[in-house]
Amino acid sequence: MTTPAAGAAGLHAVVVAGARPNFIKVKPILDALEADGARTSLVHTGQHYDDAMSGVFFGDLGLRPPDHHLEAGSGSHAVQTAAVMTAFEPLLRRLAPDVVVVVGDVNSTLACALVAAKENVPVAHVEAGLRSGDRTMPEEINRIVTDRLSDLLFASSPDGVDHLLAEGAAAESVHLAGNVMVDTLLACRERARRRPVLAELGVRPGGYGLVTLHRPSNVDDPAVLDGLLAALGEIARRCPLVFPVHPRTAGSLAGRLPDGVRTLGPVGYLDCVALQTGARLVLTDSGGIQEESTALGVPCLTLRETTERPLTVTEGTNRVVGCSPAAIVAAALEILDRPPPPRCPTLWDGHAGERISAVLGRAVPRRGVPAARSTTGCDTASPVRS
Repeated sequence: MTTPAAGAAGLHAVVVAGARPNFIKVKPILDALEADGARTSLVHTGQHYDDAMSGVFFGDLGLRPPDHHLEAGSGSHAVQTAAVMTAFEPLLRRLAPDVVVVVGDVNSTLACALVAAKENVPVAHVEAGLRSGDRTMPEEINRIVTDRLSDLLFASSPDGVDHLLAEGAAAESVHLAGNVMVDTLLACRERARRRPVLAELGVRPGGYGLVTLHRPSNVDDPAVLDGLLAALGEIARRCPLVFPVHPRTAGSLAGRLPDGVRTLGPVGYLDCVALQTGARLVLTDSGGIQEESTALGVPCLTLRETTERPLTVTEGTNRVVGCSPAAIVAAALEILDRPPPPRCPTLWDGHAGERISAVLGRAVPRRGVPAARSTTGCDTASPVRS
């Protein structure tokens, strides 16, 4: 049995998840905190609320049911953010935790960070410092504001540390922790490989490409979507494509899919990992899949003009190709002919959650107990010191 770390014993952490990528990220944080003797309260904001986008992930990940469900639902960015804030504020006052842990860059992340900051509860942001430089992305605004509100900033890569320091974050608040999504990926990879999804689709490992599209800039503009579908049709002549369709994308695709592109409904986490593991290439506009494909060593083309995860390009298998059909087709054919060698960044090793727990245990004051002062500051070249 693991002996609880003295620094974490007695800590009460509220951990927030709202959308499907958040569930993947909070699992290793919860596991590590609990192994280190902390008490955790899992709050599901309900930003993703149906079974296909939420419930199935809890089963796949072995994630315990939420302790509290805010049931915020969908709506415009303002409506959804306000709904989460209105529901989270009284809960936070009642729970009175030592720290609120938020992950990623969705509306729930910003909403709960803002409530906690105004209630003078320390905020820890996991996946801090990601920047695309594109403020037309709602997620970019969420990242910037959440980082400014947070007391502890956990970056998944050195470029995240650099962004935070350049923006004026205190060095002692910034920690290079590694990638919690990779923690979950490595923990679940073998189970994913045993899933029957490839056999059910009639495809073999290395014999298909995987497509995911959901960003409004790609699927809500008919001209952009037509160009992307034309590119997929060209690629499918060389390599059949499998396309799990996000609910917000389904209506835009009706009657417009080219030959060779096979669609299916939203898939759970294990099936998504299985499809990535077996793919010859991935075409996506998802940030998380850029990271997962890099960790799996699968070539990835990002169908966006920018990425907030440049480490997947410089140290991984990802390439940002934009939305030009000609550029997408050319890059895909190049990968099919000459796949890049797999590479995985340092600290994407399955232990990010443990590093985060260690820092929270020593840096967050319990109510009425002074915090221990850090003397090491930020270290951009090695794991966070325990």
